[in-house]
Amino acid sequence: MLKDKLLDPAGPVLLYGTTPPRAGTPEDGVRQAAQKLAARLAQLPVDGVVVYDIQDETGRTDAPRPFAFTGTVDPRSYASMLGRPTIVYKALGSMDEPAWRKWLAETGPKHPLVSVVGRPTSGVKHALPLSRAIRIASEHCTVGGVVITERHTAERSESARLLAKGIEGCGYFISQTVYHPEATERLLADYLRDCRGAGVAPRRIVLTFSPVGREKTMAFLEWLGVRVPPDLKKAILESAKPLDKSIEICRDNLRRILDHPYAREIPLGINVESVSINRDEIDASIDLLHALAEVLPSAAKKS
Repeated sequence: MLKDKLLDPAGPVLLYGTTPPRAGTPEDGVRQAAQKLAARLAQLPVDGVVVYDIQDETGRTDAPRPFAFTGTVDPRSYASMLGRPTIVYKALGSMDEPAWRKWLAETGPKHPLVSVVGRPTSGVKHALPLSRAIRIASEHCTVGGVVITERHTAERSESARLLAKGIEGCGYFISQTVYHPEATERLLADYLRDCRGAGVAPRRIVLTFSPVGREKTMAFLEWLGVRVPPDLKKAILESAKPLDKSIEICRDNLRRILDHPYAREIPLGINVESVSINRDEIDASIDLLHALAEVLPSAAKKS
């Protein structure tokens, strides 16, 4: 079971992330999309599928969104069509506690793995705080949280947030797309230190990687808050084969991240996603998954 793999620190976990079709897509179109994805994943060594719940994040930044925001069909209904174990994301948005409890009561029996996403803006008081939402969700399902390595700074500790969320009920975490390995290395080292100090076992952290082969896709990743170092950005976009270069960089970044003592104590995993609707970038996500799957087992054996 996917739940057992996520919570058992003994082995790696390999996931594939997908966004449901746009809201308003006819049911036949949604089913066709699910069938295509299921066929694409049929021969892949994935343990499960992450089904995202996207939200309008324009309040997080003043920068213009490279692609217009469009809602999607309910991630739960799409997840039910994939024929694979799934992790369903849920963005809290403006939900209050009664609405959240209702959603969980409807969701838990069919989708026992839920990752809770907070609001894109900070410093705003909401009817349902994220910490409270996680505690409530842990009564209904196995709860996951989000990791954003770029938030781990001297002013704001993402490591402390992970530790607190784990105590509140999160059994695993899935990161935002990684292109800046140094930030991930610092976070994982500090998280292990903080877990030791608190006397708790570190939760599984699944690292997300995504291929990029177009300038506009790169701009979208950066708009989402992903830091792509200038040298890596230049190497990808100026390459004769940007997607191949992107896969090479992601593979090298994973090797670098795993080459530290914390990799022997923090249960890690891989999630591969495509943030693009372009066929070549979607196909590249499958190539990327194969490339990273070759790296992860060797690191696990070494540990």
